[in-house]
Parts: sequence; C-alpha cells; structure tokens
Amino acid sequence: MAEFSQNRGKRRDSEVLGGAVDFLLANARLVLGVGGAAVLGIATLAVKRLIDRATSPRDEDDAKRDSTCLEDSWQELSLLKATPRLQPQPRPAALSQPVPPPAPSPSAPEGPADADPPTSPQPCSPAPSVCLTFQEKLLAFERDHVTMPVAHVALAKQLAGDIALELQAYLRNKFPELPFGALVPGGPLYDGLQAGAADPVRLLVPLVLEPGLWSLVPGVDTVAQDPRCWAVRRTQLEFHPRGSSPWDRFLVGGYLSPRVLLELLRKALTASVNWPAIGSLLGCLIRPRVASEELLLEVQHECLELPVAVLLSTAGAQAGDLLLAWPLEGLAGNLWLQDWYPAEAAQLRALDERDAGTRRRLLLLLCGVCRGHPALGRLGRGPLTQVVLHLGEQEADWAEEALAEHFLQALELLVGSLEQASLPCHFSRGVNLLDGLREEDIDDMGCALYWGLRAPERLL
Repeated sequence: MAEFSQNRGKRRDSEVLGGAVDFLLANARLVLGVGGAAVLGIATLAVKRLIDRATSPRDEDDAKRDSTCLEDSWQELSLLKATPRLQPQPRPAALSQPVPPPAPSPSAPEGPADADPPTSPQPCSPAPSVCLTFQEKLLAFERDHVTMPVAHVALAKQLAGDIALELQAYLRNKFPELPFGALVPGGPLYDGLQAGAADPVRLLVPLVLEPGLWSLVPGVDTVAQDPRCWAVRRTQLEFHPRGSSPWDRFLVGGYLSPRVLLELLRKALTASVNWPAIGSLLGCLIRPRVASEELLLEVQHECLELPVAVLLSTAGAQAGDLLLAWPLEGLAGNLWLQDWYPAEAAQLRALDERDAGTRRRLLLLLCGVCRGHPALGRLGRGPLTQVVLHLGEQEADWAEEALAEHFLQALELLVGSLEQASLPCHFSRGVNLLDGLREEDIDDMGCALYWGLRAPERLL
C-alpha cells in the first residue's frame, strides 16, 4: 500500500510535471519556433530525468533506459544544431518595394571565380527620324484635315435634303401667295469641293418671277456702279400695274429689293419655324444663327456639325447664272449679287476631267490651310477658286506628283495679287475680288504668305 501510494505520488508528480512541460513547449513553439521548441523540450526532458533519478530508487533497467534516452536526446539535439537555419526575410516597407532574394545556403556550391558578371541589357538606340518631303506632308494634311469621311458626306446630304423638304413645306403654308420654287440643296458638298465640315451647304430658295414683268440691269449702270451686282427692275407697269405680281410688295423705288426679302425670311426662320420639332423628327438639333447677317442654320448631329446657308436667289442674265439676295452695304444694298460658284465648279470639273488633274484637290488644300490660319482666313473660297482657275488653264502636269509644286505656285500668285491689291475675276475681268478687303488685312495676308513660301510646312 505504501509502495502504491509512493508510485501514485510519482505518477501524479510526473503528470503535473508533464503538463507543465507540455504547456511550456506549446508556448515555446509560438515564441521560439519549431526548432527552438524542440531544443527546449529535449533540455527539459533531460532535467526531468535527472530529478527523477535523484529522488527515487532505481533499478538497473531504469538506469539503462534513462541513459539510452538521454543519449538519444543529445544526438537529436546535435542534429538540430547541425541543420542550417534559414535567415528570416524582412518585411518590405510597402507593397511596391521588391522583396530581396534569399541568402545563398552555405552548402550551395560556389561558382567559378573567373565567371563573367551578368551584363545589363544595352538600351535600344532610337530609331532614325524620317524626313518627309513637302509633298508627303501635304498629302498627310489632306488626309487628316481636308478629306471628309464618306459616311459623314452621306449623312450631311440626307440631313440637308430633309431640312429642305421641311422648310419648303413651311414656306408654302406660311406664304401661299409667294411663288417659291423647289428648294434644292447644293454647294461644295455636292460638287466634291467640301474642305472638311466647315463649308456650309447652299440651300437655294428660288423666286419664280413672272416673265415680261421683270428685267435685269447691270450693276455698272446703276447708282452703285458695282460690276458684281445686278438690279431687278419692275417693268410693264402701264399694262400690269403695281399689285399685279405678288412680288410687288417688296419693291423699293421700282426695283425688287433683296434687303426686304431677307428681312421677311429672317423673321420667319428665327421666330416662326418650329426648329425643335423638326430637329427631333430628323434626329438632330437645328438652330438659326441670329447674330449673322446671312441666313444660316446650325445643324448639330451626334456625328457631325453642319452649317446650312439659306440663299434667296433668282435667275441671272445668262442660262445657269444666279443672283443672290446678299446683305450688301451702301448703295448696293438693294442690288442682287452675282453668284460665280456654279460657273466655277463647272469649270474646275471640266478641266480635271480633261487631263485627270488635281485642281479641285488643290483648291481643297488651299481652303483647308487658309481656314485654320488667323490671317489667311479672310480670303474665303471665292478668291482661292479664282487663283486655281488662273493656274488650271495653263498647260502643265496636273498629276498628283506635282500637287506640292502647284500649291507653291498658288501661294506665289496670291502674294503677287496682294502686292497689287488686285485679283481679277476669271469670268468678269472688271471685278476685283480683293475690293472688299482692308489695307491692313491685305498686309497681314501678304506677310503670312511670304513667310509661308519660305517655310511652307508651317502652314500645314
């Protein structure tokens, strides 16, 4: 009984000591890691065996067993000490910092001493710059800033045609007594002369005048003495008194006044036409430009912006000629302006078809360059077209390869014309197309063209 109590006390003491050892090892694993906990466990077990041997009687078997276990424990400890320990990796201060590579193991073989160090990659040499000729730069400018996409051209024509139909229906309902002709859109967009989307579509509103009641008087024979204009005079008043024609309400001094007609149509376009409803029907936004002296409509579509110029017109003295109601100043305020555009477009088309030339492309380039220039923008399409017509009738090579040469020739002709402040009209030599420009404007344009000839790339 005493031996049992003694053995039980030993077992209880052993259990208490074993629990303490387990607790110590469990916490040591957290603090010291797996390797440190193993070393601490073996050392603790050795101390426990020494205490047991000193406080309890032992037989020979226990002595042998304890010596064997102690020997095995020290062998395990020596093996753990011999095992190389990995160096802990420091945590990077930020995620963007690279983690350093692990230190090489002592057992890893070293490379040869004469091995070449790794060479860093050589930076690539920059590609040689490509020097483009002026011809190539001119063609690139045409492609990027002048040529209008085919889809946009088709969309612009569709919108212009729909607006023409809506405006014609409005005029017939609003002024049923005034015989307006069919509204037909036209202009550079329809003649292959559209330089970008800035050129307005010409929406002609023709007046149908009664034959025999009206006659045309050249502008030089009027008080204004302006060769660009014509007067439309009312005749046969003794047989057809005033009031016989619906257009008699627009007479001023016996002449059909374009100024009065423009004022009537301006009020209708800005105050009477329901443009928001028409725009929603056509899928665009239409607004009349109130501040402009001309009758302009601004059409905004999700794909493009299109200006539309509403032009009151009547037939000229010769077949195909047009007279426009234009806001002229001074004594020419009641005269009709001669429209040279139909003749210019037809002449350029005929010249290009004769030799497959590039005169129209040259005109588009000139319009595109001048439109984006602060000084040359005052030239307008009319003078530039006349310059191309003067050059176009010369027997020269008008292939695409000579486009840059003709471009420089056009600049030279413009400089010479500005120096003399004279650019005669191709169809009427008595008309100077530079008459409407101020002397300061002529000087600015001449200076810009002079420097453009020295460095034509700067104009693009």
